[in-house]
Amino acid sequence: MASSVHPRVLKLTKQDGQSYGFFLRIEMGKEGHLVRNVEKGGPAEQAGMKDGDRVLRVNGVFVDKEEHTRVVELVKESGLSVTFQVLDEESYEMAKEKGISLSEEGQARPTQQPVMNGVAGAIPKPKLCYLVKGEKGYGFSLTSTRGVQGMFLSEVDPSGVAAKAGVQNNDRLIELNGDNVESSNHEQIVDKVKASGNSVVFLVVDREADRYYKNKQIKLAGGMATVKHLPHKPRIAELTKGPDGYGFYLRQQHAKLGHFIKDIDAGSPADKAGLKDMDRLVAVNGDPVDSLEHEQVVEKIRQCGKKSTLLVVDGETDQMYKMACVSPLLYWDEVMDSHSEAAEPAPATSSQDSSEHKPRPAASTPSQESSEHKPRLCLLEKTSGGFGFHLNAIQGLSGQFVKEVASGSPADKAGLVDDNIVIEVNGDNVENKSYEEVVEMIKKSGNRLEMLVIEEAAYDYFKDKNIPITTALIGTSKTNKPATPPVKAKEPKKQEDHPAPAPVTAKAPSPSPPPSPTLAANLTPPPSPAAAPSQDSPKETRKRSVSSSSSASEGDDERF
Repeated sequence: MASSVHPRVLKLTKQDGQSYGFFLRIEMGKEGHLVRNVEKGGPAEQAGMKDGDRVLRVNGVFVDKEEHTRVVELVKESGLSVTFQVLDEESYEMAKEKGISLSEEGQARPTQQPVMNGVAGAIPKPKLCYLVKGEKGYGFSLTSTRGVQGMFLSEVDPSGVAAKAGVQNNDRLIELNGDNVESSNHEQIVDKVKASGNSVVFLVVDREADRYYKNKQIKLAGGMATVKHLPHKPRIAELTKGPDGYGFYLRQQHAKLGHFIKDIDAGSPADKAGLKDMDRLVAVNGDPVDSLEHEQVVEKIRQCGKKSTLLVVDGETDQMYKMACVSPLLYWDEVMDSHSEAAEPAPATSSQDSSEHKPRPAASTPSQESSEHKPRLCLLEKTSGGFGFHLNAIQGLSGQFVKEVASGSPADKAGLVDDNIVIEVNGDNVENKSYEEVVEMIKKSGNRLEMLVIEEAAYDYFKDKNIPITTALIGTSKTNKPATPPVKAKEPKKQEDHPAPAPVTAKAPSPSPPPSPTLAANLTPPPSPAAAPSQDSPKETRKRSVSSSSSASEGDDERF
């Protein structure tokens, strides 16, 4: 029977520091999550949002029966773009009176195309293209145009690798393996392509999309791209629980980051849905889980009841998305936006000890989204005892970490805290630099050191959103540094110290499992000999809260 209820799909985008232009409320005597105070000319009004509309879905997740604080969280976690499914007040109240299932209506194909800030139809998007070198190379050339910033891909061989990956003649190159190269010259880009080996990920934009975003003065980034050209697809697996559960274990591995599917029962719902051993779990019912601890993911799946939808990636797909420095959730968003009914089932993954805990701020308007997540700019003045901290790195993890901040030291007074992640040293981004390079930079800084650092939860928050971490996020920062692109996984690092009154070492997470290969060396003059390897466990990553067990078992797992 045809329904008289017709939800609308609205996609809102905003700039940094801008709100979506509406309030989301619950009111006495009224059901649902209400839209109120729609700001004239704001993203919400431009997209067609009306006062009194009820929010049914946020990024594909049905929220009509969710707690209000949870709905607010979903909006906040969405970053600078969010897709709503809304129903006007009259239709909503009528549906409630007649007992119409709004969750089913929410899954129906919409009668109109999504509207993005008032523009109906498809919004042009940049595109991510994954190229694997063939016998004849990649099959394109690089050219520049006088008076136009950037490099363009030309002479694209119609039967070559680039063309098959989605590249077209005159596409402008924006990013290479997640690094913005708009200001790079021909030689620099060629060097980056060569350094990438036999594969590379380009973010490119055609003329139409380039003109669209330039007119709106929007800076392009990988998180805005279509992923339809990428050859390896995440999978969306819809599971209905059987008498023995879903038929899989969710496990945390000591040597891998993420939540992984293990020990799938033959013939179980998980097996039938296409889950594979060691699939990494990306999202549950559209909610990202990378930043959650193992117990939180377990509880999230349990709360799904008899049905759950999992977004998963296998190893090859995971590696490709990491190379592009974007989240597989882009695939989910694209599927939800198009209301595709033919999405492949998605494998799941398990989150390692460094499972990240996403902050859950109190209910507030979306404009306050990043207020709880900020890096800190710390200015250190060296004393005779040094700076007073250790710089460490952990086998298998990218980045450098602060550890053992000595009480009363320059590091302590400047606000450094154990397990802070180092983003910049003296204004230079160090996320992609080797451990030795960062140590040398600190040594050369003399008696004055400026460090941009961030707490683990905030780091994971911004990386999930593909938002570069710079001093611009501080708001009250004295210094403005250029934004830096998201980073990729790095080689295992060593540890080195920046002692002050007390010896120091950087990131050496919690308890005891088997020691990982890490080194500590004194950075204070005169340099001291290398210290003995620290007892960091391979399972210890950015999140100490997960590595609380001292057993040497393979990992934490949970039966579903």
